[in-house]
Amino acid sequence: MPVIDAQTAAALMNALTALVAKAGAAVLSVSRDRMTISGKADGSPVTEADLASDRIIADGLARLRPDIALLSEERVHLAAPPYAGSLFVIDPLDGTKEFIAGREEFTVNLAIVTDGMPLLGIIGAPALGTIWRGLVGHGAQRLAVAADGRVGAAEPIATRPFPAHGAWIAAVSRSHGDSRSDAFIDSRPGAVRRPLGSAVKFCRIAEGEVDIYPRLAPTCEWDVAAGHALVVAAGGKVTDGAGVPLRFSEARTGFLVPEFIAWGDPTVAP
Repeated sequence: MPVIDAQTAAALMNALTALVAKAGAAVLSVSRDRMTISGKADGSPVTEADLASDRIIADGLARLRPDIALLSEERVHLAAPPYAGSLFVIDPLDGTKEFIAGREEFTVNLAIVTDGMPLLGIIGAPALGTIWRGLVGHGAQRLAVAADGRVGAAEPIATRPFPAHGAWIAAVSRSHGDSRSDAFIDSRPGAVRRPLGSAVKFCRIAEGEVDIYPRLAPTCEWDVAAGHALVVAAGGKVTDGAGVPLRFSEARTGFLVPEFIAWGDPTVAP
């Protein structure tokens, strides 16, 4: 199967960033007051913004690398796991509930997974005017993005060491709390919860504003892959609850990730 290595991923980075920016601009162009909202089989909502972003990204990837398989939340019915080689993993609109509610913390997520491990991650938050991107082994960056999708200059970002005499700052979901994650945070004396939406939680770890993001309940690969690559590229680590590295693009039912913890400082991970 075709493989995208780090050198090839680096050559694709700017084109993929532009694609995420274009999809984000399309999301912003949808009126949240008048948009069509429907429900999926699992009860989660999907909007015309989700579908518009999905079309833009799928069409763009078909032009850039038609030989690489695509897994998108909005095209999961076309997926045929397990995948060997490389795979694009897409969430066209992560945080649909945030988007519907009129909040700004929704994202467009794009990842390259190679041999079961996230290699490249790009997360665009169009309402925040920001894209974060990272390539494992080559660092991470933050870029400003205009409402029309024009991308500005990149600046490097990195996770922070856990403060020896400070309190954990833990990212928690605004919309998807769970008791195991709450207990994990409670076990860290003085931990401060920071509610955030969508994959923005990974981004705040990657730029050193948050120390940890536990999600000890099932989620899907397209929710995690881009953030995984971004955090690792920025100097962090992503594991399961026991400290074991995650693997992607295998034959899990529903492409579920049973649990994960994103650590800004890898030295404090188990």
